[in-house]
Amino acid sequence: MTRPLILSLALALPLLAVAPATVHAQQAAAAATPGKQVVENGTRILSTLQARRAEFQKSPSALRAFIDGELRTSFDRDYAARLVLGPHGRGASDADIKLFADAMTDNLMQRYGAALVTIEGKPRIKLKSETPLPGNRGVKVSTEVVREGGNPIPVDYLMRDNGGWKIFDVMVEGVSYVQTFRSQFDAPLRQKSIAQVAADLRAGTLQPQTDADGAR
Repeated sequence: MTRPLILSLALALPLLAVAPATVHAQQAAAAATPGKQVVENGTRILSTLQARRAEFQKSPSALRAFIDGELRTSFDRDYAARLVLGPHGRGASDADIKLFADAMTDNLMQRYGAALVTIEGKPRIKLKSETPLPGNRGVKVSTEVVREGGNPIPVDYLMRDNGGWKIFDVMVEGVSYVQTFRSQFDAPLRQKSIAQVAADLRAGTLQPQTDADGAR
């Protein structure tokens, strides 16, 4: 597995890794620690991707439906968007925050979602530790993506309890994607409104860059 592919996995998978599959799973997860949820549900999602690989490769719409179904319950989109917007989000309406959050998330998954069905070698998620975040902001779940024939990739999930444990930031090899995107969106947001930047994301004329891009 190449470095760009594992970085794409590390970016995309955390957005799915705490998503409960059923109401029963949601109820069971309520008593689970955030780290246990990450490992158990991440393992389930990887297994599903491998089992349905042929279907997803033939049907991008089926892959998209699967990703959307998982993502809606796992990622604290609006909170992450406020962190990315930083001072540009102060005083913004909830509607504008949601517009930006959905555009940013959809942009990332359109670019990296397909990488999830090209993964070989059955990577595993290994839990390392759980650490409370300062100010009672939530928990940092430290993991490794373990792959055959390569070094483990450290991935930290920053999570908070918002009607269940949800991810609001991901750190891959120590790099925070919230901080990366915050610096990249600063210039466009100085020139345009939140709604206009969201529209650029939707149109593909604005593309946030990640380590996965630079590693190609």
